[in-house]
Amino acid sequence: MPSQSYVQVQRIRAIGLTVTNCVGVARRRHRSLNFYKEALGFELVSDITVEGQNYSDLEDVSGAKIRIVTLRLGDELIELMEYLNIQGKPIPSDSQSNDLWFQHFAIVVSDMDRAYAHLRSFPIEPISVSPQTMPPSNEASAGVRAYKFKDPDGHDLELIWFPPDKGKDKWHQKSDRLFLGIDHSAIAVSNTEQSLHFYCDLLGMQIDSRSVNWQSTQTRLDNLPGAKVRITGLRPVEDSVGIELLDYILPGKGRPIPSDWKSSDIAKVQIELVVNDIEQAVDILRQNGVQFVSSGIVQFTDSSFPYRQGCLVKDPDGHAILLIAES
Repeated sequence: MPSQSYVQVQRIRAIGLTVTNCVGVARRRHRSLNFYKEALGFELVSDITVEGQNYSDLEDVSGAKIRIVTLRLGDELIELMEYLNIQGKPIPSDSQSNDLWFQHFAIVVSDMDRAYAHLRSFPIEPISVSPQTMPPSNEASAGVRAYKFKDPDGHDLELIWFPPDKGKDKWHQKSDRLFLGIDHSAIAVSNTEQSLHFYCDLLGMQIDSRSVNWQSTQTRLDNLPGAKVRITGLRPVEDSVGIELLDYILPGKGRPIPSDWKSSDIAKVQIELVVNDIEQAVDILRQNGVQFVSSGIVQFTDSSFPYRQGCLVKDPDGHAILLIAES
């Protein structure tokens, strides 16, 4: 599906999660930073606090003061974003994988059984019954092992292991690490074609894979009776994190993202897309009726901030997409 312009997503820089508390006191494990470091092997990159009109404009949260803790796993980054002066709404406790706010990122492991055993000693909420192996009948993902769970704030996560004939080459390089990096972020969508128009036609991402997952394996993986999901994998120009579109055929689409959810609410996850021309990207998205969170392109002059320009928009289902231009 060719892009209508030369706007292209170069790579996914990071995945940002709004959290209730980055650190806390006495290294309590339920605090986000310690959970991601101890349970999942992430390493601290930076810890900054930002405030001012430009940050408020970017996220459309008045008077925002945000602590941003950046963590790395392998080549990939996540950002834990704590709004220090605002109490955000929690993630609904009855969330299901087909609810349209569902979004996880998949952490690649070198040994699923060891990773699962390690993870179970931490305060997680399981989604999957246990690690699941995709059946041979599913040619696109046969032999892949996966396990879904929630972090202490209720954010959805997945462990994934690839057999030798699946996944990127880098996931098969010899390593003594148990947790290797992030393969993709998966988002629930209401209509695959509508999402492809946004990500591929307007932003120049490419389709990388297509599959349909179903039967008892998917039910146990999602803890969703009768689950059948159409999965479309997307990749940017450079080799980085991908995006998976999850279009649930059965039991059908779940609840939409509430229109009053803000960036400061804990359910907020934002994917940071580095684009080759942010001004043209914004123009094209405006022309196509895309919903903007930022009023326009926001400039950053603080040298400690990781990018020069940003603009937060919503995809067709309301997932937060942060377009950025790097320095």
